[in-house]
Amino acid sequence: MGFLAAAIAVGLAAVGAGVGNGLIVSKTIEGVARQPEARSTLQTIMFIGIALVEAIPIIAVVIAFMASAQ
Repeated sequence: MGFLAAAIAVGLAAVGAGVGNGLIVSKTIEGVARQPEARSTLQTIMFIGIALVEAIPIIAVVIAFMASAQ
């Protein structure tokens, strides 16, 4: 039962990260389309945002492994 809960938790974290990354990239593309001269600034901020969003599923995997090991 613990492994099933861990799999669900990791799956939901991955879906949430996918949605979050999609929103970040789409808004960055919108910003570049509106102001092409701000491309480098927006791209830097986008990469920082994606890195922060990708940390969430990694943390979820660690927590799921710790919870299912007990």
